[in-house]
Amino acid sequence: MNTENVVKNLRVLWRTDRIIADIRLRHMLVSLGLRAFAALIAAFGLLMLELSAYFALVQIWSAISAAAILGGVNFLIAAVLFVFSGRPPSGRELELANEIHGSSVEALQLEARALQSQVSGMIHHPLNGILPLLIVPLITIIIKSLKKPAASPASAAAPAAEQK
Repeated sequence: MNTENVVKNLRVLWRTDRIIADIRLRHMLVSLGLRAFAALIAAFGLLMLELSAYFALVQIWSAISAAAILGGVNFLIAAVLFVFSGRPPSGRELELANEIHGSSVEALQLEARALQSQVSGMIHHPLNGILPLLIVPLITIIIKSLKKPAASPASAAAPAAEQK
């Protein structure tokens, strides 16, 4: 497992998530603006229909048909804007960001599998991981212990001679 690869893949994952979130946020803002505009036009359409009902009570035909036609046209415009605002975001930016996101997730999964195999190897055979680390200190300890007995009898004889 290479920590540089993990860090690089995490950075790529974070950046692509930011790009995806930015694209979706921009799309939601445009969609919200268009829906608000559609709601405003629908309110004007409702006002025109109410106005046409008023004219129906006051006069019988000419003002009624004009207000009803204007109300219907306003509702038609509002419906077109509402449908247009509901379409999903399209673009190469989002597709590219999703592709990079997927590849970085796959790379992180590959690194995690490598780490898992290393850990499972250490668990199944703990001496395989520890033995290379212990060989050099063990050899130095053995060499030092082999040198000490040769020096110990000579140094032990000197204090014994002083005691007599």
